[in-house]
Amino acid sequence: MELEFLGTGAGMPSKGRNTSSLALKLYEERGTIWLFDCGEATQHQILRTAIKPRKIEKIFITHLHGDHIFGLPGLLSSRSFLGGEEPTPLTLYGPSGLKGWVHFTLELTKTHLNYPIRFVEIEEGIIFEDEQFIVKAKELEHVIPCYGFRIEQKPLPGELYIEKALKLGVPKGPMLGKLKNGEDVVLDNGTIVYSKEVTGPPKKGFVVTVLGDTTYCRKSIELSKDADVVIHEATFDHATANLAKDYGHSTNVEAAKMAKEAGAKYLILNHLSARFLPHDIEKLLKEAKQVFPNVFVAHDFSKFHWKNGKLNELYF
Repeated sequence: MELEFLGTGAGMPSKGRNTSSLALKLYEERGTIWLFDCGEATQHQILRTAIKPRKIEKIFITHLHGDHIFGLPGLLSSRSFLGGEEPTPLTLYGPSGLKGWVHFTLELTKTHLNYPIRFVEIEEGIIFEDEQFIVKAKELEHVIPCYGFRIEQKPLPGELYIEKALKLGVPKGPMLGKLKNGEDVVLDNGTIVYSKEVTGPPKKGFVVTVLGDTTYCRKSIELSKDADVVIHEATFDHATANLAKDYGHSTNVEAAKMAKEAGAKYLILNHLSARFLPHDIEKLLKEAKQVFPNVFVAHDFSKFHWKNGKLNELYF
């Protein structure tokens, strides 16, 4: 799993930060990308990455403020004009009103899409589940309805004890794969080899929490409970905490406090105000680390790789 930030600013684009968008790259897990929010010029940001828009399988919209959705019509339209393979079927998740806004915009501009879009206007609870993942949503505390998402990877197959399986007569080939995936197999002589006999216990999947704009609130903590990675806004700093609540936002310190109370492993600060210049970022990070040590600050095009229980920031 890899996270790539396409826009990390708040409210409007600045020279250093575009408006909100985050790609959860699930190439190893399912060969696709999940996008969280799609602020203005997201498709321009994508042009500077290796991301293929046709690989985007799901787009999750936290709320309907412009800095989180104004890039959506353009991205949906451009996706129709890209050559090569057929686009991955696309599902859009978001608050009530998202479907009407997208349909009206596309109809008014006579934009034709060559692929179908499925809309899911969300409420609190499980909004997606298959054999690999569960996605849960809760409404946060902002000035308009705004959601946070908890992405849970289901347990992975345990280690296959190949030598043990071979000793039981399992031939090299597809049967070993079936055993690793939890299926029992029948040998040519009629012997049944049970998966549990030749595999270790299931491995825990990762949990990523992506929070939309919000003040410090209980539901953020609930969504982030024991999460491996939490992405949380930090529109304000400790010195401007009085403004944060007035505008439905959080500070860097409040984000760190939330992550600590939730028992999360890592926190990534996102959605930073343009008031913070490059030389302010180290101070933001230092303040947050006084509360919660495992903190990163996201920049546009920051990449983070999750592997073997650790989050690493990738540098190029």
